Amino acid sequence: MKRDLYFSKPIMNAAGLLGFSPDLRDLGNLGGLKDFGAFVTNPISLRPRTPAAHPSVIEFPGGFLLHSGLPNPGLTAVVKKHASRWNRADIPTIVHLMADRPDETRHMIQMLEGIENVMAVELGFAPLLSDDIILLNLEMCAGELPLIFSLPAEQILRLGPRLMEGGAAAISISCPRGALRQGDKLVTGRLYGRSLFPRSLELVRSAAVIGIPIIGAGGVWTEQDAADMLSAGAMAVETDASLWLPREASA
Repeated sequence: MKRDLYFSKPIMNAAGLLGFSPDLRDLGNLGGLKDFGAFVTNPISLRPRTPAAHPSVIEFPGGFLLHSGLPNPGLTAVVKKHASRWNRADIPTIVHLMADRPDETRHMIQMLEGIENVMAVELGFAPLLSDDIILLNLEMCAGELPLIFSLPAEQILRLGPRLMEGGAAAISISCPRGALRQGDKLVTGRLYGRSLFPRSLELVRSAAVIGIPIIGAGGVWTEQDAADMLSAGAMAVETDASLWLPREASA
């Protein structure tokens, strides 16, 4: 029987920020796990991924670009090390899977279905992946665990209604991407920073207007930012780079 997606508290971390399992030391600046309704893992692939050859953090006015390659040890290793921690945690876990190949995604979800305290799976996709591949993930992977589709802004309003009709539990806003020059090279990566918030808030409002259960993200830096997203219609909010700052700096 498919589980419902429900958040006891509407705040959580975004994927790629706090590792693969909840850790009180990582969340100390936020007052501990009591601030969260769920914990989202770093992105996980079926097979291990090594870091980018040249990881980079490049600042720009209002934020920074991060290029990491999304390294991880692969799902089997993550489950072996972290499943017991997920089970013991005071909050449920949302496992973020790299879902570029639907057959692999289905296999990974089947591996997760019997693990205690996994409340949902969030599916992330490579840039420019076609709508057809994303829809095929839904067709092949629908099952007991609720599926959250993490999509870029340009796909949410176009593809979101079709995903919801097909049985997706919610849509989340994936981290936007950009490119900046570093020396003589052009570096692409994920964008973070407060400057992203106005666009993210408008996207939440637009998605809510057409009935998409949306999880807001992007530039959420303060409690008021999160409250504004919830008021605009978000069912929950993911915070990202503000988690790396002392609490007094993000207030």
